[in-house]
Amino acid sequence: MTATSLIVTRRTGRAGRPSRERLPWANPTVYFVALLAIGLMLAPIAYIILGGFRTNAQITADPAGLPQPWVLSNYLDVITGGVFWRQVLNSTVVALATTVGAIGLGLMAAYVIARYRFAGRGALYALFAAGLMFPITVAITPLYIVIRSLGLMNSLGGVILPQIAFALPTTIIILVPFLRAIPDEIQEAAFLDGCSRLGFFWRMVLPLSLPGVITTGILAFIGSWNGYLLPLFILNDDAAFTLPLGVQSFASQYSVDTAKVLAFTSLSMIPALVFFSLFERRIVGGLTGAVKG
Repeated sequence: MTATSLIVTRRTGRAGRPSRERLPWANPTVYFVALLAIGLMLAPIAYIILGGFRTNAQITADPAGLPQPWVLSNYLDVITGGVFWRQVLNSTVVALATTVGAIGLGLMAAYVIARYRFAGRGALYALFAAGLMFPITVAITPLYIVIRSLGLMNSLGGVILPQIAFALPTTIIILVPFLRAIPDEIQEAAFLDGCSRLGFFWRMVLPLSLPGVITTGILAFIGSWNGYLLPLFILNDDAAFTLPLGVQSFASQYSVDTAKVLAFTSLSMIPALVFFSLFERRIVGGLTGAVKG
């Protein structure tokens, strides 16, 4: 038996209970590959953030060097300007509206599919599942025609409505197992106590499916915040630009000022990174519950 064997020896304490198991260290090659992958993913982000603290002369002289000295003017110019905060506000409005719409409509549709038996229920669920196979890139041309016909060009509503529609398949696929896992006995007991169907939905279904609701809300928010292709086709007015589209516009406008472009780009990444880092466990827990359900 080698030192890296997966067999773990149990040690018995005074009370005859097995003590906590100590798992051996895994193969160092696994840790090396993991650290290498993490480094490859974090290196571009670190380069962008550090590049914002440099001058154009420093970047030209030593593209991979550290700031010497550290320059704060790039970030201060972006923060004190009104363009960045206007685009942050637009992205926030679009992301929040998309999240609320996707959760509201997705929860109601998932509740019907999971808790009611009717003809075509399987086909309806399969239809929503098929929506995962059609990215927004495929439908961008007919979607542009529909938005233009509705008179929603250059408006945040023209971005919000399609994003809600494309977020619904993921929302429903995740929420259906949560709602289906609720025991029928709880519903029967609620009805015996005089609870209506709508009351059961608000008082029992919503709290019990809260992990899935939080997970789908986070995914919808991040997907909307990072959306670029749809705003690119729908929004032509600078005042309505969202943050991803604003980064592209800012980079084109200040193409000769590389340091300021890097500062603007790094600031635009911070909200999504912080939001995802804070709710990472919620996402994993919600997806795990959906798989178990």
